[in-house]
Amino acid sequence: MTTIPNSLLFALGNVLHPRMLWLMLWPVMVALAIWGTVAIVFWAQLVATLAAFINEWLLSAQFLASYDLSDWALFVAKAMILIGLVPLIQLTALLILGVFGMQAMVDHVARRAYPSLARRRGGSFAGSVWNSAVALLGLVGLGLLSLPLWVVPLLWPLIPVAIMGWVNQRVLRYDALAEHGDAREMAQVFRNARGSLYVLGALLALIAYIPLVGFFAPVLFGLAMIHYLLAALQALREAPVEGLVVG
Repeated sequence: MTTIPNSLLFALGNVLHPRMLWLMLWPVMVALAIWGTVAIVFWAQLVATLAAFINEWLLSAQFLASYDLSDWALFVAKAMILIGLVPLIQLTALLILGVFGMQAMVDHVARRAYPSLARRRGGSFAGSVWNSAVALLGLVGLGLLSLPLWVVPLLWPLIPVAIMGWVNQRVLRYDALAEHGDAREMAQVFRNARGSLYVLGALLALIAYIPLVGFFAPVLFGLAMIHYLLAALQALREAPVEGLVVG
């Protein structure tokens, strides 16, 4: 079966293909425009609201009640917003890419690496929408659960990466297999590759913070995810006992 490094090498070798270049740029530019506008318009209000919440939460601890923590709360609020913008921009770009570019990417990978892999079309548009909704709800839920951890500065770089590791793979995996796998195959591949998919999602979250390189990340990891999952599907079908026999 293809490994994560092999899938990333395949993606690197194909990310500058003419069909991929436009997909590499415009979803990120749209996402930047959306969240940049939101940040500019609502910056003061967001900072004030979040700082007030953090300050109130800190003061609820009795051993901190005698300290003036308003400046610290303000600093933490600004840091949380700036750090949080990166995964929001990345996720928005991924969602746009999923709607407008994933089919082209799947065709690109399948034609070059898996031309004989049968297309059983187990996915649907409704399934893709539901998958994206689950990813967004998961993002909100994990974000709320992690709020107490944001007061620890050493965890600031780790929290969004840990959360987006799950969210990224959830957004990409369904559309990566929807064309080729049936429902049963998709569920089994996702279950078997759970750990590897999370690693790919976390790597995408990390690279998104690297200036300029982050522009390439959604398409790069989209290609890698497709390549990895199609390899896993092919291995499943070829397995003599556990896999499904192609008729």
